[in-house]
Amino acid sequence: MSDWVPRLIATDMDGTLLRRDESISAATVAELERWREKGVPLVLATGRPPRWMHGVRDVLRYGTAVCCNGAVLLDLEPMEIIDETPLEPDALRSITAELRAHRPTIWFAVEYGFEFRHEPVYRPRWDVDAPGVAAAGLDEMTAVPVAKLLARHESMTRDAFVRLVEDVVGERGTVTNSSTDALAEISAPGVTKAHGLAKVAARHGVGPEDVVVFGDMPNDIAAFEWVRAGGGRAVAMEHAHPDLLAVATDVTGGNDEDGVAAFLTSLGS
Repeated sequence: MSDWVPRLIATDMDGTLLRRDESISAATVAELERWREKGVPLVLATGRPPRWMHGVRDVLRYGTAVCCNGAVLLDLEPMEIIDETPLEPDALRSITAELRAHRPTIWFAVEYGFEFRHEPVYRPRWDVDAPGVAAAGLDEMTAVPVAKLLARHESMTRDAFVRLVEDVVGERGTVTNSSTDALAEISAPGVTKAHGLAKVAARHGVGPEDVVVFGDMPNDIAAFEWVRAGGGRAVAMEHAHPDLLAVATDVTGGNDEDGVAAFLTSLGS
């Protein structure tokens, strides 16, 4: 595949495109701009919600973001949501009730649009006082469709908690974890980064055989498998989770070493 070049570039953000200080290096911006000038679309596939995309949009100025692990498509230039696959209220109510019956000290939050709501006892780790963030009761949070339900436990281990949530949720939703905390992110059934990425690729008339995707965590596995099965390139960062490395076609340097830019440069002009 030495002469292979992508027709669409997709990348995770945290631990992949972004450095540890959450910046994007000038070299990476320049390399992405080089591909943009060649007409190659950019997709940011992330667990982040739309409200966390303003900073990267100010740097890159263009592209489509697959947010909330595939549930939301965001056009970065106007900062407009262009597609959403929500988790419906009936599923929200049944899932939260059953999880709380298993562990009364599970606390919940939801993402929808540019808003974040959390139970008063739920402890957000970031932007506690940011616009769009507010405390709410569980009945209010489960009354409308949401892009993502978050369930958190303060004392269980991450792996044990995620297994518990997966067992309870079953086929009613898709469970992912993209952090080191006991935090489960629950989306509608079938929603993954692959789900969102496939939608964007179709909008550009591109199949998985023409996609290069970068990532570092297990929530990137579905996108890697979709691209790899179609004959594209699934590129893991050198520090990636072992489960992701196992399904990668290639490995590149770390995010602080501009691994994304280095791999794209290697693909030629």
